[in-house]
Amino acid sequence: MKSEIQSIHFKADQKLKDYIDQKLDKLNRYYDGIVDAQVFLKLENNHSVDNKTIEVKLNVHNSIIMKTQTSQTFEAATDLAVDALKVQIKRYKERVQSVS
Repeated sequence: MKSEIQSIHFKADQKLKDYIDQKLDKLNRYYDGIVDAQVFLKLENNHSVDNKTIEVKLNVHNSIIMKTQTSQTFEAATDLAVDALKVQIKRYKERVQSVS
């Protein structure tokens, strides 16, 4: 899967980008119709500990699946977002198969 990672108002290191790519590639196990992924990394300007936000947008054949997650680290936010996307992908796959 091709993924595009954009960090907004900061420069993300390659280690973080590789981690996100690795996690997103695992989603292909659940549905092979994922075309590509767009990932946006944001640092929120609040005084909370949970100020790192990841927004993942998956383009599948006829739809878009999105998830936004905030946590203390980008890695933790990525893990939570991928787990939620896994559930959404499974539901989407069931809907597509029931229509066919």
